[in-house]
Amino acid sequence: MKDIHFERELKARQFANVEALLLAHNVPCGRWGEARRIVAGKQLLCKLSGIEVGTIDGLLGPQTLHAFEVYEARLVGNTFPERWRDGSERLSIAPTNPVWPRQMKVRELVSIFGKPGENIVTVDLPYALRIAWDKKKLVHRMQVHERVAPSMLRVLGRVANAYDEPKRQLLGLDLFGGCFNIRNARGSTALSMHSWGIALDFDPERNQLKWGKDKARLAQRDCEAFWRLWEEEGWLSLGRARDYDWMHVQAATL
Repeated sequence: MKDIHFERELKARQFANVEALLLAHNVPCGRWGEARRIVAGKQLLCKLSGIEVGTIDGLLGPQTLHAFEVYEARLVGNTFPERWRDGSERLSIAPTNPVWPRQMKVRELVSIFGKPGENIVTVDLPYALRIAWDKKKLVHRMQVHERVAPSMLRVLGRVANAYDEPKRQLLGLDLFGGCFNIRNARGSTALSMHSWGIALDFDPERNQLKWGKDKARLAQRDCEAFWRLWEEEGWLSLGRARDYDWMHVQAATL
């Protein structure tokens, strides 16, 4: 849902801001940050429009993203399936093939994503990830940039469909190595793509920074489908592009 549509709906419903809308409908948003309140406001507008959106919690999960797509389609006069879809049907949606900015063009990154740390949202993951350095702990939610969140969730949903849980564990597709983190790229003075919340690392122990395809686990043939799913959404594997840092995938080109 575009922000201009969101603001228009607030005015149409005679609410000065999103907090007033939420409080009027008894949504406890007092401790939420601005980004979470905005998501919750959009969720509530979907619910008020009769679109199944799930809990009004300000978190971007697959059901919320589908509801936003339905809402947006209504606004522009398009038809769209308006029932909540199960995993297999959701995975049948064609990728949007977004065009991401270039990694080395900081102005381009900022023009699309804002400054590092801006526009970060929390999303519910299609499947749980294990923390790579503490495998007994699970990650069910992740912080990412709001512009890449729908694309990332589509890919992870397709990964869950393509690889069952034992296979994900075998290949390390469930080992979380990091996402949003404002820091320099390793061995560089330039900011990492993680600083914008547009990069994701998997299984860093078996895909170390300087390892090539002769050693990296994610470079093996049984991971080919995993990378194709990311590439269909325009994401870049540094391993497949440069044969190093096979743990890393990003929503930015070289």
